[in-house]
Amino acid sequence: MSRNLLLGTVSAIGVATTAAADVPSVAVDIAPVHSLVSMVMGDLGTPDLLVQPGASPHGYSMRPSEAAALDAANVVFWIGEGLEPWLEGPLEALASDAHVIELIEAEGTNELEIREGATFEKHSHDDDHHDEEHSEEEDHDDHDGHGDEDHAEAHKEHDDHDHDEHAHEDDHDEHAHEDDHDEHAHEDDHDEHAHEDDHDDHHHEGHDPHAWLDPENARAWLDVIAAELSELDPENAETYSANAAAGREQIAGVIDDVTATLEPVRGKEFVVFHDAYQYFENRFDFSAAGSIRLGDSSDPSPARIQEIHDKVKELDITCAFSEPQFNANMIDTVFQGTDATVGVLDPLGADLELGATLYPELIRNMGSNLADCLKGS
Repeated sequence: MSRNLLLGTVSAIGVATTAAADVPSVAVDIAPVHSLVSMVMGDLGTPDLLVQPGASPHGYSMRPSEAAALDAANVVFWIGEGLEPWLEGPLEALASDAHVIELIEAEGTNELEIREGATFEKHSHDDDHHDEEHSEEEDHDDHDGHGDEDHAEAHKEHDDHDHDEHAHEDDHDEHAHEDDHDEHAHEDDHDEHAHEDDHDDHHHEGHDPHAWLDPENARAWLDVIAAELSELDPENAETYSANAAAGREQIAGVIDDVTATLEPVRGKEFVVFHDAYQYFENRFDFSAAGSIRLGDSSDPSPARIQEIHDKVKELDITCAFSEPQFNANMIDTVFQGTDATVGVLDPLGADLELGATLYPELIRNMGSNLADCLKGS
């Protein structure tokens, strides 16, 4: 992607990207990461968001203002190439002098393998992987003082469960809102088909990139963010560290609250519109029975619908989830003639206010929406 092409109109619109003279200029990819960085920065500054709410992070055409923010950044935090393969080019062209942190590769991150197929068959994850995760989580709890024995034991029992294989990762968390983002070329239906094809090839194997939906990952990332900002801005290192600790404690409380919210419906299964929730399921010991869609732009085939119907009948599933960015009528079509209650899960917080409160609200909302749908079923 050409630097001149991306920045050609920046001077005309006069973009301001620096919050304060001595505070690093920060760019982030998606709203949940924006929230985590906002927690750590606090009153010192505000990160610039590259992928606007309502747009798909899988395929995106940056506006001049977003390109300018990336060009001006001292540090960039993003989930990684598995979520946003399109962002590698702009990072090389515009942020070659910036510190670029791929959070899914950061120390302390729990990564899960992708799942395949319309329905997710149980399998056991590598024991060494989970032993490492146990150790990391225990370290996190000891660091905060939040690691009470009940919470640690809950994670241990959770990790002893078999986990699901991941569905086709080419579908992702949300569609671009075409009316709001006319200048984004990827929102044309034909372009979405092209993106889908690229993602098919890319996501047949590897790690599920939706790692922010495990709040323990978010807690680990707060320390990663604070360490990076402290390196660039040592005068404010104490503030970054204190803010990260407070954020970790807040998210730990969210984990406890969501665990309690989901306890009355534990053991019930559900179907999602597309498979974006494995990390959330893994953390809170729930299991989706399958996903309706593999691709963002193609309707499920008759064979796929039949497979989902068979699974729904076999497991007596009466809860299905759409997303704000998808047409809920597709859920109705797939579950026509069943007793399924249809709920909404939003993995990106598209309707939430940007800032430090977005991530805790996102996780709480997912827990309460899952509980409400399963109770209604």
